[in-house]
Amino acid sequence: MEGMLLQATIYLSAMVIAVPLAVRFGLGSVLGYLIAGIAIGPVLGLVGSETADLQHYAEFGVVLMLFLIGLELDPRGLWEMRRKLIGLGGAQIVITTAVLAAGSVAIGLSLPLSIAIGMTLALSSTAIVLKTLNEKDLMQTNGGRSAFSVLLTQDIAVIPFLAILPLLASETSRIRFAPDGSIQRHAEEDAHHAMSLVEGLPAWGVTLVTLGAVAAVILAGRYLSPHLFRFIHMTRLREMYTAVALVIVVAIAVLMLVVGLSPALGAFVAGVVLANSEFRHELEANIEPFKGLLLGLFFITVGAGVDFGTLFANPFLIVGLTLAVMVLKGVVLFGIALVFRLKGADRWLFTLGLAQAGEFGFVLVAFGAQQLVFPDRVGEILLLVIALSMLLTPLSFIASDYLRKRMADPAGEAPEPDEIDEEAPIIIAGIGRFGQVVMRMVQASGFKTVVLDSDLSTIQLMRRFGFKGFFGDPTRPELLAAAGLETARVLVVAVDDRKAAVELVRYARKTRPELSITARAQDRLHVYELYEAGADHIVREMFDSSLRAARYVLEDMGLSDYEAHELEIAFYRHDRQNLRELAELWKPGVPIAENAAYVERARELNNSLETALVTQLDEMVEDDPQDRPMRRPSGDAAALRGTMGRDTPAPRRPGGRES
Repeated sequence: MEGMLLQATIYLSAMVIAVPLAVRFGLGSVLGYLIAGIAIGPVLGLVGSETADLQHYAEFGVVLMLFLIGLELDPRGLWEMRRKLIGLGGAQIVITTAVLAAGSVAIGLSLPLSIAIGMTLALSSTAIVLKTLNEKDLMQTNGGRSAFSVLLTQDIAVIPFLAILPLLASETSRIRFAPDGSIQRHAEEDAHHAMSLVEGLPAWGVTLVTLGAVAAVILAGRYLSPHLFRFIHMTRLREMYTAVALVIVVAIAVLMLVVGLSPALGAFVAGVVLANSEFRHELEANIEPFKGLLLGLFFITVGAGVDFGTLFANPFLIVGLTLAVMVLKGVVLFGIALVFRLKGADRWLFTLGLAQAGEFGFVLVAFGAQQLVFPDRVGEILLLVIALSMLLTPLSFIASDYLRKRMADPAGEAPEPDEIDEEAPIIIAGIGRFGQVVMRMVQASGFKTVVLDSDLSTIQLMRRFGFKGFFGDPTRPELLAAAGLETARVLVVAVDDRKAAVELVRYARKTRPELSITARAQDRLHVYELYEAGADHIVREMFDSSLRAARYVLEDMGLSDYEAHELEIAFYRHDRQNLRELAELWKPGVPIAENAAYVERARELNNSLETALVTQLDEMVEDDPQDRPMRRPSGDAAALRGTMGRDTPAPRRPGGRES
C-alpha cells in the first residue's frame, strides 16, 4: 500500500510539472501527460511493480469519462444523430476493420485472428481526441462534430465487438498442454476464475451473458435508479449525491468485470439510460472532478507502460506496424471525408484526429487474451502499437493545426459554417452583448435555444465559457432551416448589421407567418424598418437603460422612488403609443425630414408627451398631498436600486410591441 501511495505521489508530481509546460508550448495537455509517464517510467525508472495496480485505478478515469459522455446523450439525441452514427461512424468501423484484417491476412495471420486485430485497431482514442478538441475549441466545427460522431459510434460498437471476440477463438486455442503432455488451463484463466461468471462457458454462452449484463444495466437504470435518487434527495445532503454517483459507476464496473466486459462500456450504457433523469446535472457536477484527475493518471500510466525493451528489440517492426496502422486508418478516414463532403481543414482534422488506436484497444486485447483469441506475442505487439499510436496523436493534431493555417486564405475568405444538427423552439440570431443576455436568461429559465452568429471569434469565446453556439450567417435560409425554423416558436433577431436584421425578419415572417419574432433595433428609424418587415416585438437597444438612468436623475432631484417610477412608466407607454402612430406615417426610402406629415405629427406628439408627464405628476400630488422631504440618496442606495429596480412592462397589444 505504501508503495502504491509513493507511485501516486510521483505521478501527480510529474503531472504538475509536465502538463503546464506542455500546454505552455502548445503541445496540449494529453501529450504532457504521456511525456510525464515516459519520463518517470522507462527513462528515469522512478516507478516499479505497483504501476500495473495503479493503472487499474487510473483506468477508472476512462470509465467516468464514458459515463459523462453517455449522460450528455439520450435515445432521442442518438436517433437525431443516426445519419452520422450509421453513415460516418458505421462506414469507418466496417471499412477500417476490413482493411486492417486484410492486411493481417496478407502477412500470414489466420482469418479469425485478423478480424480480431481489425476490430481492435479500428477504434480510436475517445479520451485523447475529445480532450484535445475541447482544448482547441474545435468541437463545434464540422470536422470536430464529425469526429465526435465516429467516436460515439465506436464506443457503441464495443458492445458487439466484446460479444463477437469469444466466437473468434478456435477450440484448439483453448487447450494448453503441460510439458508432460497433460492438459492444463491457461494461467490467465486461473487469474480471472475467482471473479468470472463466464468461466467454462462455451462461446455462445459467453455472448449471451454479455448481452444479459448490458440488458441488466439498461433495465436497472430505467426502472430502479429514479426511486434511488428520490430517496437520496430526501436526505438533503449534497455529499450523498457524490457517494451514490460513485457507487453506481463502481457497481457497474464490477458487474462488467465479472462477465468479462469493459467497465467503461457499461458506464457509457448507464449514462445514456440516465440521460433523461432529472438528477442528470447533479450527477455530472459530482463526477466531473474525479474524471479529470483519474483521466490524467490514465494517460501517465500509458506513457509509463510503454515497453521500450520490446520496442528496441524490434524497432523497425513495431514502428513500422504503428505507422502502417495510422496510414491505413488515415486513408480510410480521408476517403470517408470526401464522400461526406468535409472540406479543407475540417477534412484534415477528421483524418489526422482519428488515425490512432484507442484506449478500448487495451480492453479488447486483454479480453481477447483472456478468451485465448490473441496469442501472447501478438497481444504484446498490439499493446505497444496502440500505446505508440496514442503517443503520436498530439503530434497529429499539431500537423492538423499547421495544415489549417496553411490552408487559410490570406485574403480573408470566411471559413465554412458549422453543420447545425440540432433544433430548438427558440432561435437566437446574433450573440453580442444584447443577444447573450437574452440567451442566458432564457436558458436559465429551462428553455432550449439554438444560437447562430456570423462572428467566429464570438462563437469560440462562448464555447470557452461552456455555451453552445453555431458559426454561420443567420440570414442564410439553409442554416435557419437546419436550426429548426419550420418548427420553432420564437425567433430572436439580435444581429449587429441593421440591414441583415431587416432581411432576416422579412424572410422569417414570409416563411413562418405564425412565428413570434423579437428584434433588436438600433434607433427609431430601425424600429420602423423592422415594424414594416413584420417583427412582433421591437426593442431599442439603449431605450430601457436610458429610461432607468432618467429615473435615477429624477430621484436625485428629490422625487420619491414611487414618483420617479410612475413617471418612467408613463413616458414608456406614451412613447410606445407615439412610435406606433409615427410608424404608420413613415415611408421607406423617404428621408424623415422630407416627410411633412411625419414631422408635423411628431411635433404634436412631443408636446402632448410633456403635457402628459406634468399631468401625471400633478395627479400623484393630489392623491398624496403630504409634503415629501427633499433628499439625495446615498451612492450605496442608488446602486442598490440599480440592482433591484424593476421596469413594469406595458400590456402587449395584438400585432406587436415596440419599446
